[in-house]
Amino acid sequence: MKIFHQLYSIDEAIKKIEEVYGVIKPPGEEVVALIDSLGRVLSRGVFAGVDSPPFDRSEVDGYAVNHLDLRGVDESNPVELMVVGKSSVGELPSFSIRRGACAEISTGAPIPRGATAVVMVEYTKALDGKVRIFRSISSGENIAYAGSDIMMGDTTLRKGTRITSKEIALLASLGLKNVHVYKRISVGLISTGNEITEPGEYLEPGHVYDTNRYSIGGRLQEMGIKTKFYGIVRDDYESIKERILYALKENDVVITSGSTSAGAGDLVYSVIDDLGELIVHGIKTKPGKPTLAGIINNKLIFGLPGFPFSAIVAFEFFVKKILKKMTGDDEDPFILKGNLAIRVNSSKNLEEYVPVSIIWREGKRMVYPVYGNSGSISTMLYADGIMRIPEGVAFMDEGEDVEVTLFSSVSRLPDITIIGSHCPLLEEIMGTGGVKYIKVGSTAGWYAVKRGEANMAGTHLIDEETMEYNIPLIEKFGLKGKAVIIRGYGREQGIIVAKGNPKNIKGVEDFLRDDITIINRVKGSGTRTLLDLYLRNIARERGISFEEIVEKINGYVYEGKTHSSVASAVYQGRADAGIGLKYYAVLYDLDFIPLDIEKYDLLVEYSSLENPRVKRLIDYLRSDELKNLIREKYPGYMVLDDSGKIYGI
Repeated sequence: MKIFHQLYSIDEAIKKIEEVYGVIKPPGEEVVALIDSLGRVLSRGVFAGVDSPPFDRSEVDGYAVNHLDLRGVDESNPVELMVVGKSSVGELPSFSIRRGACAEISTGAPIPRGATAVVMVEYTKALDGKVRIFRSISSGENIAYAGSDIMMGDTTLRKGTRITSKEIALLASLGLKNVHVYKRISVGLISTGNEITEPGEYLEPGHVYDTNRYSIGGRLQEMGIKTKFYGIVRDDYESIKERILYALKENDVVITSGSTSAGAGDLVYSVIDDLGELIVHGIKTKPGKPTLAGIINNKLIFGLPGFPFSAIVAFEFFVKKILKKMTGDDEDPFILKGNLAIRVNSSKNLEEYVPVSIIWREGKRMVYPVYGNSGSISTMLYADGIMRIPEGVAFMDEGEDVEVTLFSSVSRLPDITIIGSHCPLLEEIMGTGGVKYIKVGSTAGWYAVKRGEANMAGTHLIDEETMEYNIPLIEKFGLKGKAVIIRGYGREQGIIVAKGNPKNIKGVEDFLRDDITIINRVKGSGTRTLLDLYLRNIARERGISFEEIVEKINGYVYEGKTHSSVASAVYQGRADAGIGLKYYAVLYDLDFIPLDIEKYDLLVEYSSLENPRVKRLIDYLRSDELKNLIREKYPGYMVLDDSGKIYGI
């Protein structure tokens, strides 16, 4: 067997599958009770057999009148009409309305013959056998006419529509008790890998929890697909083979995750090739390249990569397209157009899928990449959707028009957008509801506020001229009169090293030792700026350039996205040291060598000072509650004398 026969584009891969498998379609249709139809897909279009509403009815409580009797009527010139009856819900009135007369009517009750409008009870006063009316009214006001919502014979829902609660309500209003739907398909899920652990169990070193079972399983259930999990299988050929055959007996489709590459320990492709036909082994996407598809016993089987984000991309943009054909689901994905906020480089020879977050700015949707890697699941928390970069495109420039496939049709606009440096204390103070966080480092946060894309940026940048944090940069970024600094709190920065400091690291100068490997922070972060400041001082003392100093450091180009990633790398032995917060050293039970008390502040766009959440933040920074929270949960943090003070007004 050849390894990686050929890489296909997604469309080519689907075409290859159809050439071997045949037409991909639903397995048939069935009739189900309307009450049981949630999540199912209509196999036939629905035509209205009745008008909705089925009769002319009142939309308010009041009096059914001939509107001509109310011409010129107002509070200073009321009119009195004779009340000739009452129209109640569920009963057809036996009387009609003539000029000079009216009838009391309830919301939803049929309109009597001769009435042309309904005046609300709030504009009337009941008298003995009469009613005094204080307002004129137009023809048809407060009347819902028969068929005004849906007319008999209208196509109300088309074939291929997925039934949600709103479709159920519509179908019920048309009097349908049962509906024709496509038969549901069933999918078996199998996780593979020696390192995979079931959530809730003890996580051994070098192991990871099984994310894909839940992320892919949840997506299948959202599609209305019956899903069954067949456990975690170790990287053993016979075990994988046995589990796949068992799952195929009970399901229409089987999806595995992990063990799909061409490495010695990756076996799923070998099992498929031996039991049936391996049609696709590799697609031209990043991430998701080692995705596979095949047929065993005339049933489809897909192998997704083990890394969580890779698995999601491969499922959403490849496997899901085929499953939608099998379920009959004809609805288009949720796509929004926007403008790219910053340049994004791409792998020119692959189709790339980038998680993004959408920000509104002056009526435009600005699209920000949410950086992570194929093994990252946290990117999904901060992303609104995924942007596709076509094969052959080396980069997409700032301002370019892009399309974003949303994770959900519901996209709530945040009350406040925070772009900049990450801080767990800020997230606890602000909460998550109605707040959008984009973690891109301090410098990018300043530019986001300057462009109007963020209400606020977390920042801990030091000005090398004054050696002061954040405040002098307002003028340097051209934000005087446009943004202010709210003094936040102090955070102890230092060198995070392994427990017991086995390499006997005492300071930044030790980073130049041959036996030391560090993990750095991303460019533009306050921590990276702090390290570079120390290194420039060392370079001056030694009489060499900054570039020469950097070349001597093992791991200088090895970057962690957050303070947590630095601590994690040291904890796992991937690095000997890194600059980070004391908070994370304590969290990971590591040793810590203090370097500096940095000031973590909030750069706030001027008009956002009136935002209620910003006002509450300022009050909280000045309160004893912050002191108590820091004392209880945040070692290495401290309240400052000027916490909550506004600078730059």
